[in-house]
Order: sequence, then structure tokens, then C-alpha cells
Amino acid sequence: MKVPLLDLVAQYKTLRDEIRPAIDEVLETQRCIGGPKVTELEQAVAEYSDCKFAIGASSGTDAILNALMSLDIGPGDEVITTPYTFFATGGCIARTGARPVFVDIDPRTYNIDPKLIPAALTANTKAIIPVHLYGQVADMDPIMAVACDRGIAVVEDGAQSIGSTYRGRKAGSIGTVGCFSFFPSKNLGGVGDGGMIVTNDADLAERCAIMRNHGSKPKYFHKFVGGNFRLDPIQAAVLLVKLRHLPGWHEGRRANAAYYDAAFAGSDKVATPHIESWNESIYNQYVIRVPNRDRVRDHLKEKDVGCEIYYPLPLHLQECFADLGYSEGDLPHSEQAAKETLALPIYSELTDEMQDYVVQSVLEAF
Repeated sequence: MKVPLLDLVAQYKTLRDEIRPAIDEVLETQRCIGGPKVTELEQAVAEYSDCKFAIGASSGTDAILNALMSLDIGPGDEVITTPYTFFATGGCIARTGARPVFVDIDPRTYNIDPKLIPAALTANTKAIIPVHLYGQVADMDPIMAVACDRGIAVVEDGAQSIGSTYRGRKAGSIGTVGCFSFFPSKNLGGVGDGGMIVTNDADLAERCAIMRNHGSKPKYFHKFVGGNFRLDPIQAAVLLVKLRHLPGWHEGRRANAAYYDAAFAGSDKVATPHIESWNESIYNQYVIRVPNRDRVRDHLKEKDVGCEIYYPLPLHLQECFADLGYSEGDLPHSEQAAKETLALPIYSELTDEMQDYVVQSVLEAF
């Protein structure tokens, strides 16, 4: 049997008759920049995320970069975040000229550990970026308490977590601003790059909207130096179709996660995802923790089971951040997670037979 990590072809087959007319509608109008589809998606994502405003972006990376630029973060500033995340989180901080300050993770959830944030604060701290990893929101209440006490911004990196909840609140709606990614592999994925910024701050929303058009308003008159961070209307058209199906896909992933949890319950070698009781995860990834991880990965590849390591090298040990002065051993939980975690197929189109094969293949590796 062959079980891919993600099967977007299977998903597309169920949506083809909805997606093709939506794309054709954009092509017939030739509104290829901005336009009604982008506005409609912004309104839909804002409503879905319990936010007042949403601003389309060209990618999840550009959503974070836009948010940081719109918060006037730059040289001399520091931004606290986690090293156990996709590169864009730390990369965007560095691109503004600010300094990334890395704080270790909670080893159970893989999200930033709020207890470690106060010790990382300095007079130069301008923002905190918690990452809602693998579809589970970080522990936001203590993070927001610290941020409010110090008067600093909180940028939620919700690239993997649109629709997830924390104590009943949607990802992206808790901090100063939230950022989503519509990369094709995400639960809500386009047919190329795309992203979204959400916020309840009207002034910040206006600034983000201006920033994505090179800081121009009106046209050719520039309030500040922005960028070309616009969302493509073809992506918006596809995402509007997929957004209608997103709640069902989330439920399918949760059901598959529960199936895995039960199947691995008898193994003392497989640690399944820990979801906090106050959280509802969307399982953008289903990540297990195992000894001899690389051997397990190699065995799964031999069995044609898709798997992926998220992430093999934490940001504080990346070569491009060597000048920050971190060394191996500084953030041990992140470093250990990078050596032991492995993502398994979790998409809603999986059958019980496919999941049984995945479980059997994992257990065989030991």
C-alpha cells in the first residue's frame, strides 16, 4: 500500500466542479489584482476567525512581514519567538532589521513556553510572536498578560492553525494581529502561495492594507515604504470554495487523530500529540515522538508511507543566525524535539485501512 503524507489530488477531485467555475469567473472578468473575490474572502476569513478586519497577503510569510512592518518594528528592536518553527517566523523578524530572541518550547505541545518569556524581555522588546504549531494554539493568556503589562504587541503566527481555538477563542483573534498561510499543504490551502492578516484594530488594519500596496494611498502617493504583499484573486476564488469545506475537513482530521491515538495507546515507544484540555486542535500535522526517529522515518519510506520532519534544525542553530550567539544546548527542548518528532499522514481522505497500515509500519520500525 502507498499512503502519501498529503493527497491534494484526492481533495481536488471532490472540488473540481466548484473550483473550475470560480477560477473561470476571475479570468472572464480579468480582475487579476484585487477585486471582489479578494474582498469577499477577506470578509469571510474575518468572520470565520471572529475578527473585525482581514487583509489578504501574498503568502503567510508576507503576512508576518507586513504585520511587523505595520507595527513599525525595525533596527534596534527585539522580537521574542520560538526557535522550533518554520523559518519564516524568525526570518521576517530579521528582515525588518530587528533581532530575534528565541525562547524554548513546552516539550509536550511544542509551542513557546510562556514561563520563559519574562526572562527574555529587555528594554528593546517590541513584540512577541507565539507560533500555533501543528494546529494547536499556544498558551495565550500568560503571553497576553506579559505583553499588556509591558505595552508590547503580540503577533500570532497562525500559519498552521486557522480555525483552532484556545479557551473558546479563535486563533488570530487573541493578540494584536494574527497571520495565516494558505500554502497548498495547509488545512486551508490555495493553488499557490497566499496568506491573510486578521485584527480587531481598525488603525492597524488600515496600515496593513496600505503597506501591502507599497505604502501607497492614494495611488502613487506613499505614506511609507511598503511592499507588494497582495493576494491573487485566483487564489481568493479557490480559497472561498475551500473555506466552505474547512469545518468538515477539521472534523475529519480530528477523527483520524483519535484513531491514531487509540492505535498507538499500547506502545511505550510512540508519544502521540498532547492537546491541552482548553484547546481544540485542527491537526494541521499529526506529530509523534519516537526514539531512533531517523530509523523510523527510513522504514516508513521503505513502506511507501509519507512522513516529514518538522523541523530538523531549530532556528537558533541555523547558520544565518550564528551572529545571535546561540549555541547547542541553549534551548534543549527545541533541540530534542528536532531529533525525535515525525509527522504522519492525517488528511481527512484517509481510510481506516490506510491508517492501520501507517500504524503497523511505525510499530514495525522498532
